Amino acid sequence: MRAIVYEAFSVLPQLRDIESPTTPISGVVIDVEATGVCRSDHHAWSGHDSTITLPHVPGHELVGRIASAGPEVTNFHTGQRVTVPFVCGCGRCRWCLGGNAQVCPDQTQPGFTHFGSWADQVLIHNADANLIAVPDDLPASAMVGLGCRFATAFHGLRVRANLSAGETVAVFGCGGVGLSAIMIARAIGAQVVAIDVSDAALDRAREHGATHTVNAGGKSPAELSAEVVGQFSDQCPDGVAVSVDALGREESIAAAISSLAPMGRHVQIGLLAAPPVIDMSRVIGLELSVLGSHGMAAAAYPEMLDLVVDGQLRPQDLVTNVIGLEDAPAAMEALGANTGSGMTIIDLSR
Repeated sequence: MRAIVYEAFSVLPQLRDIESPTTPISGVVIDVEATGVCRSDHHAWSGHDSTITLPHVPGHELVGRIASAGPEVTNFHTGQRVTVPFVCGCGRCRWCLGGNAQVCPDQTQPGFTHFGSWADQVLIHNADANLIAVPDDLPASAMVGLGCRFATAFHGLRVRANLSAGETVAVFGCGGVGLSAIMIARAIGAQVVAIDVSDAALDRAREHGATHTVNAGGKSPAELSAEVVGQFSDQCPDGVAVSVDALGREESIAAAISSLAPMGRHVQIGLLAAPPVIDMSRVIGLELSVLGSHGMAAAAYPEMLDLVVDGQLRPQDLVTNVIGLEDAPAAMEALGANTGSGMTIIDLSR
């Protein structure tokens, strides 16, 4: 099969022919219809993820059809259209059985723990616990982002932060995951201020539901947080209820936490190359919550998928670029420039 392969970190990947995956006894092999280009792929390619074994095939957001299933797979069948969370649980531990497979100690992750979906086919372990059936009539562009950025943002806001209608949210970073968070927050009924250094990204944030925007260019964390809080000064002068960092930068995290009102909740989605310094005195004094969001278990997908089917959430509106597999190496390299907003997907039929 065709696959994008890199043999060294930060060295441009190559399109190659490699051996197709073998179907495991409790897993499936999926014919990939489309797959996402995510900043997490760039983190792994840059050597920031200790789970990567070289050579490697990236890719963890996908939609496709089951090409083959192992004999222990009972809930899914060949030909079925499916997606999958980027964190796949073992299906047996107390975390998986409790609906929290995203923190399974024995998790697997396509594109990280084994070869991923930037290929004609991808292997998924423990299929009965991890696959999500998706409608045949929805476009691939509506499904790809559900594996990572939409699921992570939905879990972070809906489950971890328990966001409610009428609350205020500050989203730092308006790339794919930041825009996903904005769309989800608006679908819940919250008011959103979007923060980015790019006016074009802020324009897209307004298109997708941000009620306020702030350009962060040239501002210190203290200056930025003051401007963010000022956007809602009439209704919540003490700060926002929820902040989301979708960038993974110490400066944006500092501004996000400084923007919170007492008892506020910070959701960390952006990955970091190194641990950040956090103002724990503020966290303690204001009883703030700092929450991680590491994907979402397959068992929790129905609520989000219903919103997509009903048209209340339209992940396809985030797709700004559709490329073929041969264009994926350049797309990987471009992720490091941190330019543009929206989402790029790889269409395997091209």
